[in-house]
Amino acid sequence: MAVQVDGSLAGVDWDQCKRDLAADDFDNGRNAEALRRSFENSQHVAFARDGDRVVGMARLLSDGVCNAYLIDVWTLSSYRRRGLGRAMVDRLCAAVPGQHVGFQTDDAQDFYAALGFRKQPEFMSTVVGTWLDNVANRAAAAAGE
Repeated sequence: MAVQVDGSLAGVDWDQCKRDLAADDFDNGRNAEALRRSFENSQHVAFARDGDRVVGMARLLSDGVCNAYLIDVWTLSSYRRRGLGRAMVDRLCAAVPGQHVGFQTDDAQDFYAALGFRKQPEFMSTVVGTWLDNVANRAAAAAGE
């Protein structure tokens, strides 16, 4: 069966995704429930699936007018270099025509340049308080998730 890319949250095994992200050294500290909530609260999502297994994911936040932010783009290491990352990013960008799409990456500049992204003068950010210490994550932890 060929890997398929879709925009559905249905059937995602968030615990397995969390394990795969951690094994791939792409885990930013969210637990499975927080990962699910991140995707559910995004305007657009994309998943690469090999049967029932998620082998890639990405999401896009957008104001629906002029600006969007691409985030959490990941493909399982053993599935890389098959066009899945490109397919997910293309799907997400197609959902926001006429918008500026930004992102941040530590080490995938060549990949994004091949997709038409260009460097911008600067990107700055801050964490308010302590990373992942917020109401959503405390509620998930209290529920044992």
